[in-house]
Amino acid sequence: MSKTVQVYGYPNLESAEVIKTSLENYTGPGTIYALEVKKSNRGSRSYAKVQFKTRERVEYIIDLANNKRLWFGRTYLKAFINDHDIEQRPKQFAFEMEGATVHFGCQVSKETLHVLSKMKNVSVKFGFGLRRLYFVVSYPTTSYKLQLSYENIWQVQLRRSRGNNAKFIVIQLYGAPRIYQKVEDNIHSFYSEVPDDQWVRATDFTPSSSIGQSSHLCLELPLGVDLPNLAHYFPYYEDNHRQFQLVTGQSFSRNLDLVPIVGPTRYLPYNIVFKICTLVQHGCIPGPLLNATFYELLDPQRRDIGSIEYVLEKLFYLKESCYDPVRWITEEYKNNNRLRSPAISLDSGLVYVRRVQITPSKVYFCGPEVNVSNRVLRHYADYIDNFIRVSFLDEELEKLYSTDLSPRANNLTGVNKTAIYTRILSVLKNGIVIGNKKFEFLAFSSSQLRDNSAWMFASTGRINAADIREWMGDFSSIKNVAKYAARLGQSFGSSKESLSVAQHEVAKIADVEVIRNGVRYIFSDGIGKISAEFAKRVSKKCGYDFIPSAFQIRYGGYKGVVAVDPTSTMKLSLRNSMCKFESDNTKLDVLAISKYQPCYMNRQLITLLSTLGVKDHVFEKKQKEVVDLLDAVLREPMKAQEALELMSPGENTNIMKEMLSCGYKPNAEPFLSMMLQVFRATKLLELRTKTRIFVSKGRAMMGCLDETRTLEYGEVFVHFSGAGRRPLNDNGSSSSGGVGGYKSKIVVGKVVVAKNPCLHPGDVRVLKAVNVPSLHHMVDCVVFPQKGHRPHPNECSGSDLDGDIYFVCWDPDLIPPKQIEPMDYTPAPSMQLDHDVTIEEVEEYFTNYIVNDSLGIIANAHTVFADRELEKAMAPPCIELAKLFSIAVDFPKTGVPAEIPANLRVKEYPDFMEKSDKTTYESHNVIGKLFREVKDIAPQNSQVNPFTRDVARQTYDVDLEVSGFEYYVDEAFDFKTEYDYKLGNLMDYYGIKTEAELLSGSIMKMSKSFDRRNDAEAVGLAVKSLRKEARNWFRKGRGDVDVGDDDVYAKASAWYHVTYHPDYWGKYNEDMKTRDHFLSFPWCVHDKLIEIKRSKGRVSRNIDSDWLQQQFSNALNLI
Repeated sequence: MSKTVQVYGYPNLESAEVIKTSLENYTGPGTIYALEVKKSNRGSRSYAKVQFKTRERVEYIIDLANNKRLWFGRTYLKAFINDHDIEQRPKQFAFEMEGATVHFGCQVSKETLHVLSKMKNVSVKFGFGLRRLYFVVSYPTTSYKLQLSYENIWQVQLRRSRGNNAKFIVIQLYGAPRIYQKVEDNIHSFYSEVPDDQWVRATDFTPSSSIGQSSHLCLELPLGVDLPNLAHYFPYYEDNHRQFQLVTGQSFSRNLDLVPIVGPTRYLPYNIVFKICTLVQHGCIPGPLLNATFYELLDPQRRDIGSIEYVLEKLFYLKESCYDPVRWITEEYKNNNRLRSPAISLDSGLVYVRRVQITPSKVYFCGPEVNVSNRVLRHYADYIDNFIRVSFLDEELEKLYSTDLSPRANNLTGVNKTAIYTRILSVLKNGIVIGNKKFEFLAFSSSQLRDNSAWMFASTGRINAADIREWMGDFSSIKNVAKYAARLGQSFGSSKESLSVAQHEVAKIADVEVIRNGVRYIFSDGIGKISAEFAKRVSKKCGYDFIPSAFQIRYGGYKGVVAVDPTSTMKLSLRNSMCKFESDNTKLDVLAISKYQPCYMNRQLITLLSTLGVKDHVFEKKQKEVVDLLDAVLREPMKAQEALELMSPGENTNIMKEMLSCGYKPNAEPFLSMMLQVFRATKLLELRTKTRIFVSKGRAMMGCLDETRTLEYGEVFVHFSGAGRRPLNDNGSSSSGGVGGYKSKIVVGKVVVAKNPCLHPGDVRVLKAVNVPSLHHMVDCVVFPQKGHRPHPNECSGSDLDGDIYFVCWDPDLIPPKQIEPMDYTPAPSMQLDHDVTIEEVEEYFTNYIVNDSLGIIANAHTVFADRELEKAMAPPCIELAKLFSIAVDFPKTGVPAEIPANLRVKEYPDFMEKSDKTTYESHNVIGKLFREVKDIAPQNSQVNPFTRDVARQTYDVDLEVSGFEYYVDEAFDFKTEYDYKLGNLMDYYGIKTEAELLSGSIMKMSKSFDRRNDAEAVGLAVKSLRKEARNWFRKGRGDVDVGDDDVYAKASAWYHVTYHPDYWGKYNEDMKTRDHFLSFPWCVHDKLIEIKRSKGRVSRNIDSDWLQQQFSNALNLI
């Protein structure tokens, strides 16, 4: 029941204080929690919305009003229950303290804090359920609130001062607190706690940006205060009885706007300055300790650059702060004769790129990290260190939201843009100086824009950012800022460079268009053709082991898809809808290809299918089948192979399948077991957090066009492969009897087609899959007709054919019994300028995009309304939200924002959204049911059985010992030491807890500097490069030349021996004591180990390999 009433009858618009006093004359002083006075629609009268602290006071006021005993002066008042409280979840603080002193600074020894800023008379509040600490500091003209998330706390200690009884709570910080500034009070409202919309986001207000420079927050307690049990509130709490002192310090940052960027006392190369900034920001070394002696030790003119990079890398991976970096580095130089190279040798097409994350108070330094190259980075490869990726994030390194930059219009603050908006725009306009480089804004891709990220470039004497943009193409004809920015970013899509195509080898072909009711539809929007012969050459150049049916490409100013046309004699045939700007570049870049991709339902799709009549029990059955399969993965070899083959294609899958097929049991072999445990855990976590249900009778497919004009409106062609592929022969042809290197099958009958994201019930199309012999070469792509009154891709969430991936399902259980007319996705007219777009306008557009980015808010609101409304996704609020979502999706192209009305903003969330800081309710619709079925079985963290010495004794496989392996043991030990060091560095850098998560890409949790969705690819690329480097060691040995006469089986046996034998357990990473014993090293040459295992002839004692393969093939049968 609500604690809020609406009281009517006030003759004039009174102040909140007057009405509060009047009502508390009835209910008693201090009984009102919040009060808002509103003007009535009629005349001068007003009413009050009043939230009491208890329901008893509400009932008392209602009783008084009903009995005509509630008066204001001579006016009788009426009162009614209001369904929604003003503050739905008043914060319940377990501990509150006034009069504290807060010191920000850096701990420079175990006993000393170097203080940069001091705040007196601070109010402090916290509570266990809130997972935040609040500090409010008041000044004569304004007040600030600091909100410190538990995620930004590294450690909490209770310390005592020297010479007096003062106590300190010393908090070591991962990141800064969020800063808010209080706006002026509104006389027509009263709140016991200042409401959130009266606190506006701010940046560091302290002298010298001390909050941003600080690694510690020290709370000096008032004398005599009684503390609660801090260990109950802070998991990393420690009561340290050693004395502690505070000393006044000075700023150490070079630039007081962007801290903590250091300024060396002597010239040092940029890459070294960047690493020093990384060490300071991560708390590895305190900034105030960086002196001339320290910088001298890192001078490449005095030391070998390899030695400098090694000690800085090792310093980064220490688990605690180094309070004497000069002595530590000096000792490392003396003690380490053989210094490892920390960098992994990269595969072709990959580059190392540095990254900077800018929050409202700090700057974070990341990398260099592995990235897939792009057109610009390839062309300017000699200047790779002059490129940097810049991201704008909140203090917890989470996404910034529109209200952080611009408060909602109805908050009565009068504030239009916050200081965070100004900070972001300032960085884009003024750049960033790190060492001897000044980075200036360059451009951003469409995916970077969604992540609030951009590229910057440090000018040289020969080239600057403007020169690069000029090389990219001619954009002068584009007069819309949003579209201009999108075209600039087109060259930054991650891609593989394939072959050059001369302009005379490219045909220009017409688009397929139709005009219906004044709307122009392009059936061929974004798609062209590639000849079969040229597709074969491109595939070989890119290193694919099969010939894809379609390629997502960039060529000059063209973007989109080219699909194989067996009848085409031109290398490429491109359409006008693919041309986005003019460019003389003739290199063909490949971004993606059509291939086997497993198919999953998600919450949006399940909601729409449920709205269209698919029963709840169908989804529950599908989820149970997945859970049963995942449970069997750890016990049954056949089930493990089935799950891996269907749900997780890739190199790791092949290794595990080979191990299973040669007799290893899922729950016995340690490496296999840990990989399967993590695979199962991540799939269960996806079920819980995303309701991501695997659909065996379906695929995720790239959309293509029927160039034969055979398909009619309402028809599609679907030709899908199994997960296994056969490699191309040396001449580029397929060795398979199937099409394009696949075992494949054609679907006939009803199919469901949709494209994520999808919010409108009309986004789900039920089409008829037909067999068209002339399209049999099109595999793993869904082929749409070029006939009809409207393109089917456009009906699916307003999509096209420039690379979009579609959900395609032929499971009869999931075919909905009814369909809804698709929504109109005609975009709003874009705003055109009367002049050439300037780069300053692009920078402002980037910042304004964050202000207007409402996709997440709209999608979440749609989830809530669809869950609680009887009509589900057909309910009017959902339809309105679907229209708004379409506007928001088009914003990067049109510049037209989506305005969300107040009635579509939600305050209560279903339990499956797991918003612990919001008011929640138990969902009784299908997503809620599915969530609760897996809630308690999905682990939050990967729980891998550790590889101990006892496990080594029990599981060491003597079958893998080959005569003569002893000869290679010393070399194998050295290579494993190198491999484990680099592998451990990757794990520590990305904050990945287990080796299995890193190797498989099934990552449960990463460091807060990274995002599982965006950074998993970089992790996978780094692992792939490390494995390739290890295979080169195996092939070349210590001499770094091919040693073809070596006994490769004895060498592989030695690699296994130094990894698994109990005598070698714990012998690696001895200077990194906290690291586990890693197992993946020998499986870099898994093919040799599998051959050894099979050659021993002992497979039959476990399970017959050929029988297993046959049974698996029968069970799979391409579903």
